[in-house]
Amino acid sequence: MSAGYKPAVGDRIVDKTFPPISRHTLALYCGASGDHNPIHVDIDFAKRSGFPDVFTHGMLVMGYLGQALTDAVPPTRLRAFSTRFVAITQLGARLTCEGTVTELFTEAGERRARLALTTKDERGEVKLEGGAVIAL
Repeated sequence: MSAGYKPAVGDRIVDKTFPPISRHTLALYCGASGDHNPIHVDIDFAKRSGFPDVFTHGMLVMGYLGQALTDAVPPTRLRAFSTRFVAITQLGARLTCEGTVTELFTEAGERRARLALTTKDERGEVKLEGGAVIAL
């Protein structure tokens, strides 16, 4: 968001698509996050647990959304960020993160915008929903 930009309700200010999630990405995330749950990297374990394959860490999906948000809005202007996991993100998913202005308001003497955030796969299935408040 450039300086002086004045968003309107309905404006999409976050819009970023990530490459498909690979097994390599999941393995790297395991090491970086310390989340070594085998459901995310061990296909045999996943199958014994009733899944067709491993699936993505929810916090990795949240991290993608956070990256998309801070690519669009400088982190110093972020006032709140929250998410809710909606569905499992399968291996190979190509995620798109979006954020739309739902409200403009003033709080503590500062102009702010409330954003509705979503992360969807290439089929349009919502994986993560959330919200953010940013200073304008």
